[in-house]
Amino acid sequence: MSYKSDIEIAREAHKKPIQEIGARIGISSDDLLPYGHDKAKVSQEFINSVQGREDGKLVLVTAINPTPAGEGKTTTTVGLGDGLNRIGKNAMICIREASLGPNFGMKGGAAGGGYAQVVPMEDMNLHFTGDFHAITSAHSLLSAMIDNHIYWGNESEIDIRRVAWRRVVDMNDRALRQITASLGGVSNGFPRETGFDITVASEVMAILCLANDLKDLEKRLGDIIVAYRRDKTAVYCRDIKAEGAMTVLLKDAMQPNLVQTLENNPAFVHGGPFANIAHGCNSVIATKTALKVCDYVVTEAGFGADLGAEKFMNIKCRKAGIAPSAVVLVATVRAMKMNGGVAKADLGAENTGAVKNGCANLGRHIENVKSFGVPVVVAINHFVTDTEAEVQAVRDYCSDHGVEAVLSRHWELGSEGSAPLAEKVVEIVEGGSANFAPIYPDDMPLFEKIETIAKRIYRADEVLADTKIRNQLKEWEEAGYGNLPVCMAKTQYSFSTDPTLRGAPTGHSVPVREVRLSAGAGFIVVVCGEIMTMPGLPRKPAAESICLNDAGEIEGLF
Repeated sequence: MSYKSDIEIAREAHKKPIQEIGARIGISSDDLLPYGHDKAKVSQEFINSVQGREDGKLVLVTAINPTPAGEGKTTTTVGLGDGLNRIGKNAMICIREASLGPNFGMKGGAAGGGYAQVVPMEDMNLHFTGDFHAITSAHSLLSAMIDNHIYWGNESEIDIRRVAWRRVVDMNDRALRQITASLGGVSNGFPRETGFDITVASEVMAILCLANDLKDLEKRLGDIIVAYRRDKTAVYCRDIKAEGAMTVLLKDAMQPNLVQTLENNPAFVHGGPFANIAHGCNSVIATKTALKVCDYVVTEAGFGADLGAEKFMNIKCRKAGIAPSAVVLVATVRAMKMNGGVAKADLGAENTGAVKNGCANLGRHIENVKSFGVPVVVAINHFVTDTEAEVQAVRDYCSDHGVEAVLSRHWELGSEGSAPLAEKVVEIVEGGSANFAPIYPDDMPLFEKIETIAKRIYRADEVLADTKIRNQLKEWEEAGYGNLPVCMAKTQYSFSTDPTLRGAPTGHSVPVREVRLSAGAGFIVVVCGEIMTMPGLPRKPAAESICLNDAGEIEGLF
């Protein structure tokens, strides 16, 4: 039996005018800045006006480690939001914007799938409302002003060997990872090594996603450390006098984007830091605003729970003063089989033994999420090739680990298929058993924070870091940054730093290659193993199949 593609389903959506969607959650047309008929930004005036209201309940959707078989975390997030509305709850979803790099690379888009999507799907996966372009431009402005500052006399006495600010572009381009800039003679400045990261790894992206308002945004931008002097004292963005102009470029990007699901339920899509190289959550301003206008807010954290959920709990919740009432952990039978050793080409055949073996990865995530004091329900994202015996194997495993697994068929049936999951989530939330707490305190030394995550979440035996890295962490502690959380940059495919090591490995080590101080965002980035902050394209990128058909419609986007 053939099924419609995601883009075919999205193209057939019966969208309502965005003003109607806003009215559903109490946002008048005067407080919306429309981008066409089906998307709009929400004014800061409206956001300010709802701050006195009580918060709704926050539900986090996370997942097992991703596999080529697919997990469907965003699809489940959208499906759950629709399911909650179907059973009579006032609910909306908050997800991240898609980056162009993975859209044209291997990962694809980030608008959900099947009959659990956010629309307009094509816009969301491409330029959308221009937020990523604004972030890239603000980052690039600072890059230009740093080199211009050096060129015109270097008043701040920047040591050009210690310029910490790299450049960014929202595309997977491995050729730009390490470059030499300012070649060509005196008029072009002082030659130095630098490089590019992808926009979603920019500290500007992290700052926009953690800032509460424009004033907070400008302060955080000013706090960015861009370089160091010969005496190793820091040079800040405010020393270059760039934060004001950067804030101007980000003025509109700071406003959350309102769109709708296929079932015309409201959704905020705002911000987009990756979870493997950044903190992996949508913006604080979108989440906190949603909590003021709805009884239930469903949000997601990128990649597996070892990355996205850990950073959501330890970074976003800590910074924003929010806490989840429940966590939905997404798994698929197909992914369990891959974790159990089955090749992708053989996933169609029933194999309950492989499912049982692969559930070790799921079990590790269950234990980790529970350690934050939040109740968990497993969502089995249904594929039409799943057999009842395989689904039951996952259910039995979860039952043995003290959680319930609910089969959700939102991809195929929309909210009708996710209603059982929604009912279970409401039962858990209204049970009031959440007792959330981060897994380390603010005042723990930075290296011990890294060790805590590596040992408690990844189950590593040790963290490997040379003297230079340890001394750098101590210097930051002495400079007053010791209370910051840590943001681990690590492969998403494994609990270890080896992407080929699936399941629930133990006895491994976590090598720390580099540490970066994101003083504006308010965390320490810890680069582990071979993870790259500028991804490359795969051998056969998705871009090869994306084109316009004779009707001028986009084909190949997924």
